[in-house]
Amino acid sequence: MDKGQIDLVCDVISQNFPDSIYMGCSTGGNIVDGRMSNAEISVICTIFEYPTTQLKLLQYTISADNVVDVVESIKEEIKANPWAKAVELQLTTLGVSMTPFCDAFKDVDPSIAIFGGGAINPSLTSTETCVFSNVGGYSGKGMLVLLMGGDDFFVHTSHVIGWKPLGREFVVTKAVGPVLYELDGMPAYEIYHRYLNIPNDEHFIYNTLEFPLFYKRNGIDIMRSPVACNEDGSVVMSSDIEEGVKVRLAYGDPWTILASVRKDGRDVGVFSPEIIKVFSCVVRRIFWGKEEISGETLPLQSIASTSGFYSSSEFLRTGCCVNQHNATLVIAGMREGSGGDRYDFEMPQEAFSGKVSMINRLATFIDVTAQEQAETYAKLQLTSITDSLSEVFNRGEIQRRITRCVELGRPGCLVMLDIDNFKQINDIWGHKEGDVVIQEISHVLRRVADETGVSGVEAANFDMVDFRAMCAKEFELHGGNALRPVPVIMDVKSPIGRWGGEEFMVLLQDSSLKTAIDFADRVRVAFNDITFEKAGRRSVSAGVTELRRGESADTALVRVDKALYRAKKNGKNCVVVSEGENDG
Repeated sequence: MDKGQIDLVCDVISQNFPDSIYMGCSTGGNIVDGRMSNAEISVICTIFEYPTTQLKLLQYTISADNVVDVVESIKEEIKANPWAKAVELQLTTLGVSMTPFCDAFKDVDPSIAIFGGGAINPSLTSTETCVFSNVGGYSGKGMLVLLMGGDDFFVHTSHVIGWKPLGREFVVTKAVGPVLYELDGMPAYEIYHRYLNIPNDEHFIYNTLEFPLFYKRNGIDIMRSPVACNEDGSVVMSSDIEEGVKVRLAYGDPWTILASVRKDGRDVGVFSPEIIKVFSCVVRRIFWGKEEISGETLPLQSIASTSGFYSSSEFLRTGCCVNQHNATLVIAGMREGSGGDRYDFEMPQEAFSGKVSMINRLATFIDVTAQEQAETYAKLQLTSITDSLSEVFNRGEIQRRITRCVELGRPGCLVMLDIDNFKQINDIWGHKEGDVVIQEISHVLRRVADETGVSGVEAANFDMVDFRAMCAKEFELHGGNALRPVPVIMDVKSPIGRWGGEEFMVLLQDSSLKTAIDFADRVRVAFNDITFEKAGRRSVSAGVTELRRGESADTALVRVDKALYRAKKNGKNCVVVSEGENDG
């Protein structure tokens, strides 16, 4: 950050290379030949050899009020220089919302690569940063834009994260720009204090940098790192975060990081670059430590000369969208000409041993423990809403679903069934035979629901094993969030429930009265065809009614109960429809 030192270096470059373009910024450390440099200042010289290659360096002053205007100027420069194939950015980002900046690039030719890094104060605790170049000099609020291109210039970009989501999911309930106020209605700081035991003191930034927030934006994984905590419990993030997004805490997994480097390294090797530029978040440097941080960039040096710096945030265009990243390694391979032989990149196996192996085992322990919790949660979820004998929803759950359907004004029908002369079965052949009959009518209901297409989803006729598996999978996908209901069982189109004793209730959502009558009669016929070992052939009676807009759930339930009563009164083993107000 010493302007005098920077000016001295710039003067030496200008005197010795008067026609050169130079650009730079304050960093959290420099990368030279794939390794973290011990020097405070590093100078990298890139020589473009092809006469067709063209470069143009631009420098802007940026603020929260003009970032979109700056992008418009850059877009005009791209239009005026159709040879441009790549845009490298170096900029001061702290205190400026970069989301509008990134979004404004969406209509730029998608073939143009955009990448770069944000300046950072070497101390990591100060917000003072700088950029400088031969076209605009030293600036504490600036952006450098290098256009590169030409017929023989080619670029390949990618990025590596390697951080894995940990624990439950939170919803951003209040955020303004980079200031995160609330998660799930609680002060954002409480999440770090409750789950990571991190105090709000002068070490907050160091203790939280390794645990960024993980979420999806523009279809890809994005990380956001905390940089400060305010007295009101709000947390200043390294970049903007939007209200309504679902986030999770994340942790660095060395094996995942190195596996990602290996994968992307192979792709870079196929491209056959002559130089590689890297922009690595300072969070990664802190995570690895000075002794091991080079482990993720040094392998790239075996492909081509690799240089770059540790940044406050990283920028990369993926598809049409420019994204501001954190805790990420952005890689840009460049070459002139058609390229040499494909480089078969591979990382030595010892890179995956030692400390890496230990942390990976701890991460595996967390994952397995979470899965065990998922299985326990699935059992609890299943027990709370199902009838253990019939393995369909219990009365509380089916009634809740009927009420919800009516409140939403969703069309549908109710079918209420009662096994005829069921008391006779228990009295003569015992409750064990009665249980068999109960289970069989449940199977018939589920089978007919599937056969007639009213079930909507496969979960309508789940069995205990499949249902647990679905709950566990859903639990795993949502981060072991035990406070979250399991969606896979909430989307059953036509839920079936045991109403009590030998009575069953079916909610046929989005089904016509004709469909409901056909369903009830199919169940009646199918059940009548069964011959039980002791009880022989049995029958079932059913009442059917259509839900009406504006009525209460209780009104509909009384009506279908009356229809069932009429079926019993009419001789049983039949289906009765309740259509009018006074047909009971």
